[in-house]
Amino acid sequence: MLYKRIVVKFGTNLLTGGTDHLNQEIMTGLAKQIARLHNEGQEIVIVSSGAVAAGRQKLGLRKKRKDIPFKQVLASVGQNQLMQIYDRIFSKHKITIAQALLTKSDLSNRAGYLNARNTLLALIELGVICIINENDVVATEEIRGIRFGDNDNLSAMVANLIDADLLVLLTDIDGLYTADPHHDPNAKLISQVKKIDNRIKRLANGAAGVRGVGGMTTKIEAAKLATTCGINVVIANGLKPDILRQVVLGNKIGTFFTALPNKMESKKRWILSGLASKGRLLIDDGAALALRKQNKSLLPAGITSLEGKFQRGDIVDIFYTTNNRLGCGISNYSSDEILAIKGADSRSVASILGYEYGSEVIHRNNMVIEIE
Repeated sequence: MLYKRIVVKFGTNLLTGGTDHLNQEIMTGLAKQIARLHNEGQEIVIVSSGAVAAGRQKLGLRKKRKDIPFKQVLASVGQNQLMQIYDRIFSKHKITIAQALLTKSDLSNRAGYLNARNTLLALIELGVICIINENDVVATEEIRGIRFGDNDNLSAMVANLIDADLLVLLTDIDGLYTADPHHDPNAKLISQVKKIDNRIKRLANGAAGVRGVGGMTTKIEAAKLATTCGINVVIANGLKPDILRQVVLGNKIGTFFTALPNKMESKKRWILSGLASKGRLLIDDGAALALRKQNKSLLPAGITSLEGKFQRGDIVDIFYTTNNRLGCGISNYSSDEILAIKGADSRSVASILGYEYGSEVIHRNNMVIEIE
């Protein structure tokens, strides 16, 4: 086997077979595949959607409502139903399962991140398969950005959290296409992506082919985070026979996203995840060149504007155009202080503020730059 530690994400459309209720035959088949890999020594964590669909089925509701409080109700009812099904089908394989409900705020501070990591690694060591979902009952504040928003991004965070070798996003289509295969007969499957650039992002927008919260765009976002952290990613059709074994063996199936070389240390992966980001700095072309090509720290002179309210020691994103994130890092200055010193020479910081915490707004050692 090419991979030892694997995160597998099951989407709602896969688990329901495109209907409005869970398809236990599909779930049983997926569990059988997981069990076989587990018994062969692979370490597997599952990120599973389906709680809302299970809740709707349990309550006998057909009308779909999209308001968040109602989805909370469905998730509250359905989460228990979902886990009962998993417990029953994995028990047939003599496998113990565990449940973890996570929110973005759980992982936004370093201590919470490490606590979740230690728990998941301990479960893996005990041979327990953990099934993870977002805690929809309490994670409602999308506007403030403390929801993962979809299980694609959650699965990438989990893969990052446990140092996975592979992230498998199973859905109801074969992978990333050049166009939407449901509407364009000339759409072609892209078998490998070595670099997630703007072209790939545009293809994801135009070739969604996936219903639900997490469409192809969110899968590409998840693949971007995971591959940047050194984790290979595969998007594949979970309805195909023995799909997981084929993926883990390295067979060409679905769309394979190549991990960038040199896995990051845990602290840098946490910084890059964006879980704790409190704001953003927009920098000029000269600063972008210095950071990306010359391994430099970020100085006040290179900052043109900023967004958000943050304190010294908070993590901020670094953008060189409005929509292009260059990286992120731990700020030496608060947002108010940066407003006062942005564009200024480093030697002027003390005279502007009356004090200084160093010449750099973000030191190179506390910064992660995304590879082009």
